[in-house]
Amino acid sequence: MPGKLKVKIVAGRHLPVMDRASDLTDAFVEVKFGNTTFKTDVYLKSLNPQWNSEWFKFEVDDEDLQDEPLQITVLDHDTYSANDAIGKVYIDIDPLLYSEAATVISGWFPIYDTIHGIRGEINVVVKVDLFNDLNRFRQSSCGVKFFCTTSIPKCYRAVIIHGFVEELVVNEDPEYQWIDRIRTPRASNEARQRLISLMSGELQRKIGLKVLEMRGNAVVGYLQCFDLEGESGLVVRAIGTACTLDKLSSPAAFLPACNSPSKEMKEIPFNEDPNPNTHSSGPSTPLKNQTYSFSPSKSYSRQSSSSDTDLSLTPKTGMGSGSAGKEGGPFKALLRQQTQSALEQREFPFFTLTAFPPGFLVHVGGVVSARSVKLLDRIHNPDEPETRDAWWAEIRQEIKSHAKALGCHAVVGYSESTSICEEVCILSASGTAAVLNPRFLQDGTVEGCLEQRLEENLPAGCGFCHIPYDELNMPFPAHLTYCYSCRKQKVPDVLFTTIDLPIDAIVIGKGCLIQARLCRLKKKAQAEANATAISNLLPFMEYEVHTQLMNKLKLKGMNALFGLRIQITVGENMLMGLASATGVYLAALPMPGGIQIAGKTPNDGSYEQHISHMQKKINDTIAKNKELYEINPPEISEEIIGSPIPEPRQRSRLLRSQSESSDEVMELDLSHGKKDAFVLEIDDTDAMEDVHSLLTDVPPPSGFYSCNTEIMPGINNWTSEIQMFTSVRVIRLSSLNLTNQALNKNFNDLCENLLKSLYFKLRSMIPCCLCHVNFTVSLPEDELIQVTVTAVAITFDKNQALQTTKPHVEKSLQRASTDNEELLQFPLELCSDSLPSHPFPPAKAVTVEKASPMGEGNFRNRSAPPCTNSTVGVVKMTPLSFIPGAKITKYLGIINMFFIRETTSLREEGGVSGFLHAFIAEVFAMVRAHVAALGGNAVVSYIMKQCVFMENPNKNQAQCLINVSGDAVIFVRESDLEVVSAQQPTANCQPLCTGGDVTT
Repeated sequence: MPGKLKVKIVAGRHLPVMDRASDLTDAFVEVKFGNTTFKTDVYLKSLNPQWNSEWFKFEVDDEDLQDEPLQITVLDHDTYSANDAIGKVYIDIDPLLYSEAATVISGWFPIYDTIHGIRGEINVVVKVDLFNDLNRFRQSSCGVKFFCTTSIPKCYRAVIIHGFVEELVVNEDPEYQWIDRIRTPRASNEARQRLISLMSGELQRKIGLKVLEMRGNAVVGYLQCFDLEGESGLVVRAIGTACTLDKLSSPAAFLPACNSPSKEMKEIPFNEDPNPNTHSSGPSTPLKNQTYSFSPSKSYSRQSSSSDTDLSLTPKTGMGSGSAGKEGGPFKALLRQQTQSALEQREFPFFTLTAFPPGFLVHVGGVVSARSVKLLDRIHNPDEPETRDAWWAEIRQEIKSHAKALGCHAVVGYSESTSICEEVCILSASGTAAVLNPRFLQDGTVEGCLEQRLEENLPAGCGFCHIPYDELNMPFPAHLTYCYSCRKQKVPDVLFTTIDLPIDAIVIGKGCLIQARLCRLKKKAQAEANATAISNLLPFMEYEVHTQLMNKLKLKGMNALFGLRIQITVGENMLMGLASATGVYLAALPMPGGIQIAGKTPNDGSYEQHISHMQKKINDTIAKNKELYEINPPEISEEIIGSPIPEPRQRSRLLRSQSESSDEVMELDLSHGKKDAFVLEIDDTDAMEDVHSLLTDVPPPSGFYSCNTEIMPGINNWTSEIQMFTSVRVIRLSSLNLTNQALNKNFNDLCENLLKSLYFKLRSMIPCCLCHVNFTVSLPEDELIQVTVTAVAITFDKNQALQTTKPHVEKSLQRASTDNEELLQFPLELCSDSLPSHPFPPAKAVTVEKASPMGEGNFRNRSAPPCTNSTVGVVKMTPLSFIPGAKITKYLGIINMFFIRETTSLREEGGVSGFLHAFIAEVFAMVRAHVAALGGNAVVSYIMKQCVFMENPNKNQAQCLINVSGDAVIFVRESDLEVVSAQQPTANCQPLCTGGDVTT
């Protein structure tokens, strides 16, 4: 459908001085879309010009509306020389193309220049008129909605979840074209920014077309990434999950909306939350229920609908008594068959979602991952990127077969990533093998009778832990026991997954962030030799990362990992592995045994003593952690667990041996005495190092918890005070005598110090929890390690939370306040302390430091303590898919922005720290401006997908590329909803936080 794009340039403010003689500027604006350009009049001698131009009209195809950004360039008019560029604004038109979206984009946009940063603002109004055109052969996909959030968006319900969509587009990188030798850095950066913005528009349009073919209307869990392949070119790729979504009508209905009357109405309370100790929607977030609103109570029957695959083989483990047990088999088979047929139509049954409508997830098998090392070559024909497509297809195929081996027919929580160093590229994909319920996968639902039958005899809350694979033909050795909740089905003793904790899972105690960190040196080599060296190292690195995760999980006294994300990054002379996950204690899984150290080497007394000392330390740590995370599962005697089959222990012992495969990581289980302990063999200094490193992880200070999933298991009384932050650290290693140990220590310290500095800066928010902690590690150059972390700090209700931690917290608070006052030499309660120098709301606590003996960078960018009654209407930003204490009423479209910043005066701008801090602050300002112009007041599911930093200290130069995305939304505070329940205020941009949100 062709359309008309109308643009009006209203005014500018705070422009830079371009004319030295008069200290003023003669500004005018060029508005460009596609190949058409309009100019405003020159407004002479003013830093705050008022153009009030006419409406510039572009008549364009809707394909172009999707692909092209609107470019607005502000220039300074010179009579005798070339006009000087002041800066540019790129506006994405896509949000105006949805049916229920914004009708106009209007507001003040920061004018951005890749060399000088933000230089003033410009007020623009943009409108689109579309003419309806039902041409079958059209190439546009207007109307398909895109969401970054990895769960069903809050004010929608999923009718059908269609499945995986992916696409990639390639092009030549302007940085490496011949013309780049003669053009200015500014021109080259702008060519790159424009190209990437065009490519991501084209990519979104192509994915939209695929969704329309599947008869869907939205993409959820949309993840787009750039691969800067140097001379080989530039690849933009994206994956997502196609869905058919339905908007929930009444905005004030907090109760789950019911699709069918009476029968289900009665059972509604069951959908709320059967167990008070799960981490799901506590009183402050009724909005959590919103997601799941479309499947009242019946859902639970499905969550645990199939009890175990071996049901048909060994009916004796069936569902208790008589008829139910006998009929379980055929029903089970029917359920499977339906799901199978629903999924077989798809090439890849993958889902990028990490949280699901209740009843969608039946069983979880475990993590599946695949990696591959490739050599980059020139992309010969950008229109047909076969090689890149073939590489990904190969990896996806491998993931699919791993899932099959685990008895699962789908993969959830799926993601893909790359790491590139010169011409070597590591492609990685990972997800969680799962068995899904066919009800959401196709239009027809499961027959009613089957549903009733399953509903009667299946317990809620533990179904997803039951093993989907057949116990007698397991693809790998594992240690199985009966489920500790329902005692009917088998469960593994450890569960690794890449998804968020299911809403009805029963958790004991709280969760915590668990990280495994690993560095390995490799020799510098060229092309093929380099790729071979890397692929030889990879399996060992994966194995070690898993072993480390397993040990740390045991040390915390927990038995399951959620939100697992393993990154392996390649540099010129080393490989780094970083795995983050949230550990929890699932009530359905067996209690983890301790860790026992066994020494093989010298038998002299001192060594024995050393080992027993270490053993004692480990035991103390486990006990301390159990207390800290409040893990006290009820004791269950052995007899009860083994009840359905006599002597289950003997059977499972036959199945135990060392696990070979790194993909299906289960458990290296060597039984010891009555209680199974996890044995660490110490046979050389390396192993000793590993044990030491296990014990050096510092627990967070009291009053702090951290996790990398959306919600912290075990805490459900959130307040509405949230603060997001991004922190980047770059350290330079001294290359004299680097060993693996020294490297590991450096990397460990870097991550630990980063976490410590965050706890220190957020100490005024205690008790608080860091959620969605997202670490990204990269090796931009030789001897440089860069770690970026984005997270959000949410406070929870002190009265409920402090009962357990009161004594510690008060003591530590007094201590902290006295120590810190002396240390910082300025009072802590200053509210104006956050970067007053910026003309826009300052950014989050961005700390970017060199590893220098003085941590001076640390305190300079301190985030201000929250001051009450702030009146600034700031657009809120959060990596979560919801805002605690508020309700999202409208999604306005996806924000996907790419910025480049370059400087030739690095030292003058405050070194790496100052440069990066200013740049990230500007990125936040630009994201906020775009959301405000759409009429939104928050960005949810915010993610900084890339932050590529390059520096040349000798020439005093640096360059940084940042790619961010998120969903622009309008939200209303629950407190406001009560006041205005009849009309829904849209202009509700009140103070968005109880604290002064300047630092968010």
